[in-house]
Amino acid sequence: MLHHGVLDDLGLRIATGALASGTVLTTAGLQESYGVSRTVVREILRVLESMGMVSQRRRVGITVRPRHEWNALDRRLITWNLAGPGRRAELGSLMELRVAIEPVAARLAATRATPEDRAELLRLAVLLRELGSRGLGEDEEYLAVDMAFHRLMLGASGNAMFSGMLGDVIGEVLVGRTRLGLSPSVPVAEALDLHEEAARAVIDGDGEAAERAIRGVVEEAHRAALAEATAARLPE
Repeated sequence: MLHHGVLDDLGLRIATGALASGTVLTTAGLQESYGVSRTVVREILRVLESMGMVSQRRRVGITVRPRHEWNALDRRLITWNLAGPGRRAELGSLMELRVAIEPVAARLAATRATPEDRAELLRLAVLLRELGSRGLGEDEEYLAVDMAFHRLMLGASGNAMFSGMLGDVIGEVLVGRTRLGLSPSVPVAEALDLHEEAARAVIDGDGEAAERAIRGVVEEAHRAALAEATAARLPE
C-alpha cells in the first residue's frame, strides 16, 4: 500500500472512531498491519501528529488524542470526516463556518474588489450557469469553476485571513461532496441564480446584496448536500 494510502486508511480509522481516543498503537504493529517500512510509518505519524490526532511518547507508544484536540480545518481531516459516519455533523459545522465568513467576505468584496476581480466573478458565475444547465454539476470542470468563484470572492474581500482560513477548506468541501456523490448533476436553479446575483452585486458595489446572495448560496449548498445524502441512504 502506498504512503498516502496508508495515511488515508489510518486517518480514516481514527476519524471514524474505529480507533478511539486513548487507543495505543506501536510502530512495529503498524509496520506489520500495513506491510510498510519503519520510515514510512514514521512519516505518517508525523503527519497525524501535526494534525493533533496522535501523540508519541517513549515507553508509551502512539496514542490517539481526543477529537477536540484535532485540527478541524485540516483538509485531510475534512475529507475523512465527510467519508465517515459523522458526515452530517461535518457538513453542518462547515456550513456554519462558511455562513459566518463568506457573506462578510462578499460584503467587503463589493467595496474592495478590483475591476478585474469583479469581471472575473461574473464570468465564472455565468460559466457555472452554462455548465449546470448542461447537467454537468458533478463534472470536474463545474467543480473547478465553483472553487475558483468562491476562492476569488474570499480573495477579493482584501482580508488575507479569510482566504487563508477558508480557501483550502471550501475547496476540500466541494471536492469531497463531488467524490461522495453529494453534488447534483443538475444544480438547483436558485443556487445558480444566487452566484450570479452575488457577482452582479459586487460589480454594483452593493455589499448588502452581495452578502445576502452568498449566504443563500452556502445555505442552498448545505440543503442540497443533505438531500443527496438522504436520497442515497448514506450513513449519518
